Amino acid sequence: MDTELVRTFLAIVSGGSFVRAAERLHVSQTTVSARIRTLEDQLRRRLFIRNKAGASLTPAGEQFLRHAPALVQLWERARHQVAVPAGRRAVLGIGAEHSLWDPLLLRWLLWMRRSQPEVALRAHVGLPETIVEQVAGGIIDIGVVYAPRHRAGLRIELLMEERLVMVRTTGPTGDGQVDYVQVDWSPDLALHYATAGAGYGDPGLVVDLGPLGLGYILEAGGMGYFRLGAAKPHLESGRLELVPDAPEFLYPAYAVISENSGEPELIQAALDGLRRIARAEPDDGRSAGQPV
Repeated sequence: MDTELVRTFLAIVSGGSFVRAAERLHVSQTTVSARIRTLEDQLRRRLFIRNKAGASLTPAGEQFLRHAPALVQLWERARHQVAVPAGRRAVLGIGAEHSLWDPLLLRWLLWMRRSQPEVALRAHVGLPETIVEQVAGGIIDIGVVYAPRHRAGLRIELLMEERLVMVRTTGPTGDGQVDYVQVDWSPDLALHYATAGAGYGDPGLVVDLGPLGLGYILEAGGMGYFRLGAAKPHLESGRLELVPDAPEFLYPAYAVISENSGEPELIQAALDGLRRIARAEPDDGRSAGQPV
């Protein structure tokens, strides 16, 4: 079976319509429809009922959904195992949000090179929903994200809890103004840190990427909530200071793993390394390893 047909099926289920599936897959709606017709012909069953609201699964479609993720995972796992470089025994793929690469994932890559030199590594950086989809699809083995959504076939473990702290630049700014920069860390925390920053006026800048906001205030001056691990070097150098009496928030990071992983021992070793590195940063967060 062509896995592109199965991926298209899953994209429709995830997006709720043929139109959104076409947008996600960067193909035409005609292509999506043709793929589903081919898949239905192969299975000899109708999989979707299309209506004004989008597309809903038939009973046969519900049954196929139970097997579709495993089909894609099996193909991707076989493809990666065949592509193991000469002199290496396995390939391990990991993905993470942009904010998590420095320092956690960078140090993990160096740790893996020392502790598992016979393992080839593939590293991805992307949006959290993309990372989770890649784990579900068997494209990567471990995803590290801040707010993963629960999905069938995936295991989610609390990896560490970072601290979000209110910091501000020291010294005068060029125009005498101090912008409050709001980072959209997550919907769960939005109300809390928006309330905490309300006393500083409306934000002069709203961003959805922490490093971008931090880089902005370091250049232009300002204040906002940022990860303590990212702000720590600038606090130590004196470019930033903690805002007195500002509340702090915990910001948990999670590891996402497929329950059908083909290399459970290797993945467990990689997770142990991630936790060890997290524990080595006691001022930046608290590590854990419990499923949620």
